Amino acid sequence: MRLRSAPAFTPGNRIVYVCQSGLCRCFYGTVASIGISRFGGTYMGQPASNGIFNRFRSIFIGDRQFYSTVLMLVLPLIVQNAISHFVNLLDNIMIGQVGTPEMSGVAIANQLIFVFNLTVFGGLSGAGIFGAQYFGAGDHEGLRYTVRFKLWTAAVTLAVAVAVFLTCEDQLISLYLTGEGDAAVREAMLKYGRSYLDIMLWGLLPFVLSQVYGGTLRETGESVLPMKASMAGVISNLCLNNVLIYGKFGFPALGVEGAAIATVISRFIELAIIIVYTHRHKVRFKFVEGLYQSIRIPKGLAINITKKGMPLLVNEMLWSLGMTTLTQIFSTRGLNVVAGLNIASTASNLFNVVVFSMGNAVAVMVGQALGANDIPRAKQISWRLMFLNVCICTVVGSALAFVAPFIPYIYNTTDDVRMLATRFMQTSAMYMAFNAISNCSYFTMRSGGKTFVTFLFDSAYTWIVFVPYAYMLTHFTTMSIHVLYPVCYFADAIKSIIGIIIVKSGSWAQNIVSEEGSGGQIPCPVDD
Repeated sequence: MRLRSAPAFTPGNRIVYVCQSGLCRCFYGTVASIGISRFGGTYMGQPASNGIFNRFRSIFIGDRQFYSTVLMLVLPLIVQNAISHFVNLLDNIMIGQVGTPEMSGVAIANQLIFVFNLTVFGGLSGAGIFGAQYFGAGDHEGLRYTVRFKLWTAAVTLAVAVAVFLTCEDQLISLYLTGEGDAAVREAMLKYGRSYLDIMLWGLLPFVLSQVYGGTLRETGESVLPMKASMAGVISNLCLNNVLIYGKFGFPALGVEGAAIATVISRFIELAIIIVYTHRHKVRFKFVEGLYQSIRIPKGLAINITKKGMPLLVNEMLWSLGMTTLTQIFSTRGLNVVAGLNIASTASNLFNVVVFSMGNAVAVMVGQALGANDIPRAKQISWRLMFLNVCICTVVGSALAFVAPFIPYIYNTTDDVRMLATRFMQTSAMYMAFNAISNCSYFTMRSGGKTFVTFLFDSAYTWIVFVPYAYMLTHFTTMSIHVLYPVCYFADAIKSIIGIIIVKSGSWAQNIVSEEGSGGQIPCPVDD
């Protein structure tokens, strides 16, 4: 699963229709005009020549071989993410059947775990950039060094996270319980959130190791094995949920604690499958040969990965904190908002699997092309994947907008919570195409090692523009949450346009690994 999946946020019915009839058209016009203007033509107001359309096709539309490659890489990721998010949805529904306080307490705990997950993702991403390019260059020794770097990063991140959660647990959960609502409900949400988080701490270790191995396998183009391992994990999670939450087959009904235990066990199952299979096929996965015989990483490489990776780690941590801060800001409008956001984010993430998966495809395909020194191909892949992602997400977003009113009725909750969840999901549907652009832009910049630019594009934008904008609207206006929410997330549309401009500049397209040969050559530092 793409671990940059944030809680999905979404608007009201009228705005969805406005977007589909106007805002999205504006977006497509922007994309088309940017693409076609490169060749001296204009998109609107002038008849387009066949030459312009042919050039447009050559940039944004791939051939059969291109789509075959994308399908082979992305389909396992989509299946993996879809199954994972579908089970998360079922998991959420199962907890929601127990009660709204239980569901909200778990949702808050998962907000905190989300920050950890994204920090891990960011910490491993710097090495992942080098890993994809090393594999593209045929340098297995270099790839092995990047895996060791990932292991060290994972260990440090895990230790810090456990220490923070153990010492600041109640204070962190209470940040989301400041809105209007019954005091008894607030206390119950704190209790359930604490119980869930205490058990989930045991699942952090298998999670980080799965990310190390699974991410490395994807960098080599192997996405089927992580998919199979994830499928085994989510299926076991679902089965154990049914047994442990409700007390089936003689087991006690553990409720929230049962859901956490099921998740932890499923993570160990997923990890075991990945590690055992990878180490049993060393000929195929050469990077595991001698992986643990030494903890050595060449100093120059470690410095270079840190240089490129630190902005990514900081970016993912700050971006995830920004997303959780936005949730906290909205939660001040009432405890019902917390419950509505939980339902909406869980359901919307299932529909956003294409967005998440295509980002991984960009990272792998563009990274490998850059590693092979095929810069024109890397640029071509980026534009084609972005265009494909937008087209697919437009269809998927329409589907989400259609089913949004029906999903909340699966939950055992109030009508007010159901209405809020519907509005939030419709907002997510409206902005899905824009998120597709932003996500592809992010991974394109990252693939070329432009980590400081990704930091400015992601975290800096979130904290300088998004968070203050949402805070002011929430605290200094009387705007209804139904209107306030989609208005706040209009910032995503602006961000997507910025992403297009950066990708078009081509400044990200560079080979950051050694061009002097293989065998563990240390990349020379490359300035941003």
